[in-house]
Amino acid sequence: MNRTMIAARLHALGTPMSLDTIPIPKPRPTDVLVKVMACGIVPNMANVINNWPSWFPHQPLPRFPAVFGLDPVGIVEEVGEAVINTRPGDRVYVSPLRSCGSCQACRAGQRSHCRYFTLNGYFSTSRDGQRIFDLYPYGGFSQYMTAPEYAIVDIPNNLSFEQAGRFGYLGTSYGALKNAGAGPGQVALIDGITGTLGVAATMLGLAMGLSQILGTGRDERLLARIKALAPERIQVMKLGHGSTGEWAKSLTGGEGADFAISALGAKAPASTMLDSMKGVRRGGKVVNVGGVAEDLPIDVKWLMDEQIQLIGSNWFTTAQGQEMAEMVRTGTLDLSYLEHRTFPLSRVNEAISGLKDRDGGFSNYVVLPQVVDAA
Repeated sequence: MNRTMIAARLHALGTPMSLDTIPIPKPRPTDVLVKVMACGIVPNMANVINNWPSWFPHQPLPRFPAVFGLDPVGIVEEVGEAVINTRPGDRVYVSPLRSCGSCQACRAGQRSHCRYFTLNGYFSTSRDGQRIFDLYPYGGFSQYMTAPEYAIVDIPNNLSFEQAGRFGYLGTSYGALKNAGAGPGQVALIDGITGTLGVAATMLGLAMGLSQILGTGRDERLLARIKALAPERIQVMKLGHGSTGEWAKSLTGGEGADFAISALGAKAPASTMLDSMKGVRRGGKVVNVGGVAEDLPIDVKWLMDEQIQLIGSNWFTTAQGQEMAEMVRTGTLDLSYLEHRTFPLSRVNEAISGLKDRDGGFSNYVVLPQVVDAA
């Protein structure tokens, strides 16, 4: 007799998710079955889902009814017969990155370069992404889910399920920092430092030994909170109070930052990013993880003359996820700054609809699938 679980499923755009009782899936030989204890929430996910098909028609959502939920964390319940290292009882973060596993990029360990690159529980970057969704149809807004063993990150006991539910954003920032070659003694410029990706990049940059972090944002109160994290190593400026590029160079003896992380977000004007790019030193890097609202008109001769590298960074590897878990285990990375607000599965529609009391990148909103109704 099949066991059942409760999952929040979206049956059509513009409608709320419903709580459905469906069978608990059986893991295939190379898969694991995870009992989902928490799932991080994409801010304003309801608006994103409903508008995604018109915004990005080349990046499809899964076929409905669909189980969303990008950042699942839980306990391994069962493993397939070909799974070697993962065991029942393991505490894990399940990276949503899925790929075909057999192309040149996948064989080289670069799964995000695969043409089938799909974020399980969210969207695919491929028009053929439904093939991946068919293999892994369960996101984190369900009580159980299957995942390939390659997606599993072991998490330590001193990392709570709620904290691990932020690993998607932390990992996106960590992947950007790795692409920038971040390390001890360097100076970073983080545009959008008060947002989810910006705060994550700041905490990770401090843990990675950056000597100085220069950050911009629009909320003065949040900028003050960011600076208070490490007053001797963090300098902040409110956007609109002068040129970001000139400010960054004035604080670095005219040299500029070693790299810039652009985490502004999809509503920011391109001019803001162009300004911050001018705050990077000759031979530096600019890594984008947020996007801007319009095409970026770049002076390619300046890019050539200054030997600036412009890098698009999307998600992170499972190995990088494991590195972050190890940083937490050893105390190198402190996630106590996260302020959790949790929701039972029955309130998932409220949780994804864009909460009004967000405190920038300090707030952490999480759905608890094992808690169906509020107490």
